[in-house]
Amino acid sequence: MIQRLPNAITITRIALIPVLVLLVLLRRETPFTAILIGSLLGDILDGLLARALHACSELGALLDSVADTLLLFVAAYGAWIFHRAELGAHLAGFALVPAFWGLENLAALLRYRRLSSFHTYLSRAAAYAMGIFVGCLFCFGFHLWLMRLAIGIFVLATGEEFALLWLLPAWTADVRGLWWVLRRRAGTTAP
Repeated sequence: MIQRLPNAITITRIALIPVLVLLVLLRRETPFTAILIGSLLGDILDGLLARALHACSELGALLDSVADTLLLFVAAYGAWIFHRAELGAHLAGFALVPAFWGLENLAALLRYRRLSSFHTYLSRAAAYAMGIFVGCLFCFGFHLWLMRLAIGIFVLATGEEFALLWLLPAWTADVRGLWWVLRRRAGTTAP
């Protein structure tokens, strides 16, 4: 039963997406922020629990990718609606994140007929950086340096995911990163 806990957390994150959208439409920033922060923390928790409980699965990886994608877009939507004054001057940088994420998802759907679920170390770092930026934006205000750092890590992670889409002919979950894939292709084993 405890093995199902990571997927239950992920499904809860997915179920909260319509609530978040409704809160944005109703312009209810405080409850939106609380649920968003909870969902971002849930993203960290479900992955940690899945690894700790040895409950990683293809279904869990797919559910997590769906939850991550939906949460990224609703967080960007909420950030734009509630913090347009701060983000408007940096629209090009801010728009890179959903644009690159959308293109990577489209490429994965065309290549594998499902979202990619690489969960590389770099993509985890990007998720943490974006989560910290969004959390700080809603709780403490806008910090340009934090946005730039998060976007930079995100762009690197998305570039790595495009390379993995090109290199891996079949859908593969939980890839450590490009370096490990290249080592495996060269015939050496990762440490």
